[in-house]
Parts: sequence; C-alpha cells; structure tokens
Amino acid sequence: MAVLLLPNTSAMIRAIAIAVLVLFGGHAWAQGVSFPSVAVGTSQAGPEVKGWISRPPGDGPFPAIILAHSCAGVGRHTDGWAKLLVGWGYFVLVPASFNPRGTKAVCTTPGVVTPNMRVADIAGALDYLATRPDVVKGKVGIIGHSHGGSTVIRSAQSSFALAKRGLVAGVAYYPGCNPQFDAGIDIPVLLLAGDKDDWTPSDRCRKLVGSLARGDLVEAVYYPEAYHSFDAKAVDRTVSGAGGKPHRLVYDTVAAPDAEARTRAFLAKYLH
Repeated sequence: MAVLLLPNTSAMIRAIAIAVLVLFGGHAWAQGVSFPSVAVGTSQAGPEVKGWISRPPGDGPFPAIILAHSCAGVGRHTDGWAKLLVGWGYFVLVPASFNPRGTKAVCTTPGVVTPNMRVADIAGALDYLATRPDVVKGKVGIIGHSHGGSTVIRSAQSSFALAKRGLVAGVAYYPGCNPQFDAGIDIPVLLLAGDKDDWTPSDRCRKLVGSLARGDLVEAVYYPEAYHSFDAKAVDRTVSGAGGKPHRLVYDTVAAPDAEARTRAFLAKYLH
C-alpha cells in the first residue's frame, strides 16, 4: 500500500503566502489587475498596465482614487497612502507605470518615462474603473507624489479631456511644475509643495499657478520649511537625481499632517 506523505502544514502556508507576495509584487493586502494604456491627446498608448486595487469592506459602490507613484515606483510610500485612502472609504487603484516600460525607477533618468506618457495609463485606469460595479461612476480622483504629482498636473490638462472619463479632482504633492505646458488645468487641483524643496522647486509651481487660464481651480499650499517628500515618514536622507545631483528628503512634522488633513477634506468635497 502506498503511503501519502503530507508536507508540513505551516511550511505549506508559508509557501502559499510567498507565492501570493510574488504574484502581487509584494502587495499581499491588494489584488493584482491589468488593463490597457489608452492614447489621449499627445500621450501615446503604452504597454498593458499592471496594477493593484484595494477597497473598503462592503459592496459599495465607492468613490475611487487613482494613486500615481513617485519616480521610485510602487513601494512602501505608495502602500501607506493606499491603505490610508481605503481607511477613508475610497476604492484605490495603483497603476505601475514603470515596469511595463522596462524600468523600475526614473529618479536618475527622468526622460525614460515621462508624466506625459503616464497620462495614457491614467486614461486606461479611468476606463477600467468605469467597468466596475463597486465604483461610483464619474467620481474618480487622482493623487500623486513627485513624478506622480507631475502626472496629476498633466492629467488635469484640458487637452487630454480626462474629465469626460470621470476624473473630477486631483491632489499633487511636490510636483515638478511646468509653466510652459501645464497652464490648461480644467479640474480642481490641490497643489502641496515645500519652499525648501531642491528637487521640484516651488517657485515653478507659483509661476504655473500665476499663468493658469482657470486659476480658481487650483488651491496651492506652500510650506515654508518643507523639503521634498515631506510626507514620507523616514529618516532625513540625501538621494541622487538626474546627473547624480543630490537632493534632500525630510519628513516634516508640521507640513505632513496639515497636507493630509487638507487632502482628506479636498477629496470629500469633490468625491462625495
């Protein structure tokens, strides 16, 4: 008679857990999804987008947030924000824009994937969310940090018409502002920047806001003592940007909670 040898149960559970982490890129709390990148305006369609969704308990439908990662890609900072937003009652979609384009990060190579390219991913994300019965139709916001913040500013441009796809508001944390190309904002935007930011200078955002055709749509807040990445709870550090230029990243105990409170109130105003 053959004897069936069962593997150690705890070892099997660990193996399954590891497989889940690998499948979802380390995001065991979320579900992996994919959807097409969609050409809009000057943004050409990219490769199929991989991403993660997470949602509050219950059947919904829920207002949704697209969370645009920084130049470092999806990581601990993105996860923290996704969990926070779910706690506020939002369905969250995190598109991973870099890996399908053959890179993990663009902090030192910003031209490899640009915010303009990522707009096609945002358009695809909006189309995907429109197919879900657990998402409120026409009630989608976007939040982005740094490179993701620049993606928010780009996505808000009238030339891309993402409002017609359900995008109603955006929050841009310390974005790289481009006064020459981004003056056509046509949805409400909350812009949060630090005056000591040496990576995405706040002066360029001031110039952008001053050039807007619809300046009433942008609420800009500038924190006098804040550096880049002021909301990320990490030790003070210096990292390299394009050309090896050093940039200081500092968590700000004043700016971070204030920006979070403003973000929550802003989203509630436009998504509920």
